[in-house]
Amino acid sequence: MGKKKVLKETHDQAIKASEKVEAALVKTGSKSSGKQLIKGAVYIKASFNNTIITVTDAAGNAIAWASAGSLGFSGPKKATPFAASKVVAAIAEKLKKTGLSSVEVFVSGVGSGRDSAIRSLANQGFMISAIRDLTPIPHNGPRPPKVRRV
Repeated sequence: MGKKKVLKETHDQAIKASEKVEAALVKTGSKSSGKQLIKGAVYIKASFNNTIITVTDAAGNAIAWASAGSLGFSGPKKATPFAASKVVAAIAEKLKKTGLSSVEVFVSGVGSGRDSAIRSLANQGFMISAIRDLTPIPHNGPRPPKVRRV
């Protein structure tokens, strides 16, 4: 196979190469590790079967999310207020490094975990600046059935 060539780097070239590697690591690092956030938005989707919470920054980029199902709750226990409060606790744990303090809350759905999730957010130390209900409401509903002829 022959002899292998060994390239000798100068000290300056080695420093430049290490700086390139460090810059690449900083770029590919997770979003939540380096950014310091002040304001954000919390989206709570409380259905009859589950409670899903997503946290975004001011631009709408998702920072963290969790659901009752992802925490290990199964079946009808996923839609309980207790599960919703545990989801908020998991989200707060993920957001410790970001420094997020002020949030706007957007709630959609009619599940039993919606009130509990908002209360848990306040108890975790987040300052809630606004709460909006985004639950869809039908204005006229579906077409009624035909008149029954006997």
